[in-house]
Amino acid sequence: MLPTIHLFGRQIGLYVILAICGALVAGAWACYTARRRGVDDNPIIIIMLFGALGAFFGGALLYGVLNIQLLLELINNREEYDFRELLTALRHIFGGTVFFGGLIGGLVGGFISAHMMKLPLGEYADMLTPAIPLFHVFGRIGCFLAGCCFGVESNIGFIFQHSLISVANDVRRMPIQLVESALNLLLFFLLAYLLKKKKLQGRLLPLYIILYSVMRFILEFWRGDGARGFVLGMSTSQFISLILVIGCVLFLAIQKTFDRRGAVA
Repeated sequence: MLPTIHLFGRQIGLYVILAICGALVAGAWACYTARRRGVDDNPIIIIMLFGALGAFFGGALLYGVLNIQLLLELINNREEYDFRELLTALRHIFGGTVFFGGLIGGLVGGFISAHMMKLPLGEYADMLTPAIPLFHVFGRIGCFLAGCCFGVESNIGFIFQHSLISVANDVRRMPIQLVESALNLLLFFLLAYLLKKKKLQGRLLPLYIILYSVMRFILEFWRGDGARGFVLGMSTSQFISLILVIGCVLFLAIQKTFDRRGAVA
C-alpha cells in the first residue's frame, strides 16, 4: 500500500489526492454534460460546491456518530483536557469520513443550493447523479492505497504492508475497495447511458441510491474492518442501505401514482 507520498517537502495522503482528482473529473464531466444539453454549467458548479461542503460535514458527522463512545468519554472527562488536547481528541473523533454520511450531506447541500437558485430539481439531479459514482471510483482507489475499508482475509487479494490501520497489515485480504470501485464505474456508465437516452427522467437519483445501496449491502459481507459500527446485527452501512432502499422505492411508487393521476386529469 502507499498511503502517503512526499510532495514539496510535505507528507500528503494519497486518499486526499485521489478524492480531489475524483471531484475534478466528476465536475468536469457534469459541466460537459450540461453544456452538451444546452444548459448553463455555472449552476452545476455552484450545486457541486454546496454538495461538496455538505458531503464534508455529513461524512465527518456520521464518522463522529460511529465514535459515539469516544465522544461520550470526552464529554464525561472534559475537565481533564486542556484546549489543545480537546482539539486533538475532537479531531480524532470527527477526523474521518463515512460515504453514506457524505452522500446524504452532499444531497442536502445540493438540493438547498438548487432550491435557492429556483432550478428544476429533477433535471439538475439527473445531470449530476452519474457524477456521484464517478467520484466514488477514485475515492475507493484512494481507500485501497491507504489500506482502509479493507476486506476480509482471503486466498486471493493483496497483503497490506503499510496500511494506516495496523490490524490490516501482513494478511492477504480481498481487495473489496477495488471491487467497489469497478462496480461504481459500471454504475456511472449505466446512469450516463440512461441520461443520454433520456430514460427515467427525474428518477435517476433514486435509481442510483437503490442500486448503490443494494450493491453496498452485499459488499459489506466481505468487509474486514469492524470500525464502521453495527446496528441490529447489520453493519451501519447495511442498515442505512436498507433504509435508503425502502425510502427510494416508496418515493418512486408515490411519484408514479401522482404521474398517473396527472395523466388521467
